[in-house]
Parts: sequence; structure tokens; C-alpha cells
Amino acid sequence: MKKYRCVVCDYIYDPALGDPDNGIVAGTEFEDLPDDWLCPVCFADKDDFEPVEDCDKGSVKGGRQ
Repeated sequence: MKKYRCVVCDYIYDPALGDPDNGIVAGTEFEDLPDDWLCPVCFADKDDFEPVEDCDKGSVKGGRQ
């Protein structure tokens, strides 16, 4: 499962975790997120995300550290 990074705030969307606070269940691939899904940290839209191969921050649900 490929992770995606918000280019605005560095939030990492990890499909293994989903976004349960916004109704996205674990196992939901980024491509399967609703078109109106927004970054839960900065509210950027899906167009502001880019795929990441390996993330040294792990699955951080809070953006920058």
C-alpha cells in the first residue's frame, strides 16, 4: 500500500491506517478516497498530495514533527 504526503503540511496518508476521524476505514487506498476528501491537518485537497516510496517519519498523523 502506497503512502501519500501532503505537500502543504507534510501529513502522511497511510492506507493501512485510513482516516477514521473522517470516516475512512483502514485499508482504503488513496485512489479510492472520495473526491471531496481533504487533508485532516491543513484541509488541502487530494491534488496537493504526492506518492512517497519510503517515509522516514513513519505513519505520523499530525504533520511535521
